[in-house]
Amino acid sequence: MSRSQDPRRGASGGSLASVVRLLLSPRWIAWHLLTLGAMVTCAFLSAWQWHRAGSAMGSALNVGYGLQWPVFAVFFGWIWWRMLRIEIAKLPAAPEPPKPAEVPVASGPSPFAYRPGRVSAADEAENPALAEYNRMLAALAAQDRDHERLEQQRQEGH
Repeated sequence: MSRSQDPRRGASGGSLASVVRLLLSPRWIAWHLLTLGAMVTCAFLSAWQWHRAGSAMGSALNVGYGLQWPVFAVFFGWIWWRMLRIEIAKLPAAPEPPKPAEVPVASGPSPFAYRPGRVSAADEAENPALAEYNRMLAALAAQDRDHERLEQQRQEGH
């Protein structure tokens, strides 16, 4: 789908979200208010000139100004629209979503699969500290088994 066909994008710029972000930026809110204020002021001035033209002191000059102020209001609106379109065209295009990376297929057995076998005990001559640690763990495991056996016998006795 081309950029101009995507309904989520502005006519010539970034995505809808980036256009809304631009429209609600402090700078553009000031432009919106300034343009709206200028257009409302032109409307009041036009009404005033028309009222003045209908009074006893009115002239054809007031009629001309009464016609001229709405043209100024339309001009302010057109300039606002043109500046907005230029800013939207400057917005960066939304990035394309990244393509999923290919997952490498492992060759050989999984490192997480069960592997039968035992770990050989540490040799006293090879690593005396490890052998002592293993003996301590074995003694703690035997104590734990004895404690569980005594607890089980006590519960059966009651």
